Amino acid sequence: MKVMVSRSGIWLWALVLVLLGACSSAPKRPAAVFTLKNMAETQLELVHKETDQGNYEQALKLLEEARRLVVSTDDPELLIREGIARGNICYSLGRIGEAETAWNSALAEAELAGEAELAAIVRLYQARGMLLTDGATADAVKTQVHAALSRIKTDRLSIALGWLLLGLAEKEQRRWAEAEAAMRNALAIHEKDNYLEQTAYDWFLIASVRSVAGQYAAALEALEKAIGFDRRAENSYGLGTDYRAQGDVYTKQGKPAEAEAAYRRSAAIFRAIFREPEAKTVEARLLR
Repeated sequence: MKVMVSRSGIWLWALVLVLLGACSSAPKRPAAVFTLKNMAETQLELVHKETDQGNYEQALKLLEEARRLVVSTDDPELLIREGIARGNICYSLGRIGEAETAWNSALAEAELAGEAELAAIVRLYQARGMLLTDGATADAVKTQVHAALSRIKTDRLSIALGWLLLGLAEKEQRRWAEAEAAMRNALAIHEKDNYLEQTAYDWFLIASVRSVAGQYAAALEALEKAIGFDRRAENSYGLGTDYRAQGDVYTKQGKPAEAEAAYRRSAAIFRAIFREPEAKTVEARLLR
């Protein structure tokens, strides 16, 4: 028995086969789009870079574009990170009330989103603000930091920040050995992960602990470490502060010639990066 297939039937099957082939070879549509999110994260990295190098006004300008991008994504994590960054910059500029407002907003966003770890990270930055707040005690800072660290499991930079804050609180209580031990825990994280500017800052803080403890030779050794890492990071602002601190330690040691050389180097670096107020502040120490 013959099977009769009409011309229209053949055409229909051909069309089905073409459509099936097209479906099997067509690229799959993405499950999510990250263009704006990636742009926001890149902008926030630029903000952090400027902040780390002491360019707070420039960082604040860059943050406005970051804020626009972050709001457009409606991503809770990015909103929290933007609030933390804003708080840090305002804090560094001495605008404490604005810093507290930004951190409180970030904390509210974290709690609304159910982000326990991010909320703990925000509390670390709030604890940082407490260190310079009248009425806050070192014990209160340590309590808040320990509570926050117990909730942070994966963010190594935040864990390092927690150790630095504990070190600064121990320094406030004149517990020099405990302060340096805590800061060295932060140092171990930064050094292992190749965060050059943060590693330099760790050594800078260790030098400050040794200096107030009267361990001047050891403080100078720590500052040499800080200078080495800031050079590798091409962190000119950090280098200016390192040499300024070096001059202060030499002054305490009663070595005016070495102090003068360090101060002049610091002022020259600040002036080279157009930080005239800092340069003049350092030069004023030469006149004492």
